Amino acid sequence: MTPVAVMVGANRIVPAAGIIHPLGNAELSPDDEKALRRRIVEQALQALRTEVAKPTVFSSA
Repeated sequence: MTPVAVMVGANRIVPAAGIIHPLGNAELSPDDEKALRRRIVEQALQALRTEVAKPTVFSSA
């Protein structure tokens, strides 16, 4: 979905786990899923704090 977000001009793009479970993964243990969700939310918060002038993808490093 990231290419679609870039194509439509979204300013800040935070890739998530997937289309069906964008903020989680049903196959992970509850603790691992919580860690995944926390990482995605932390990336999104960082994206909001960052000034951008064009579509920017914030991926995990």
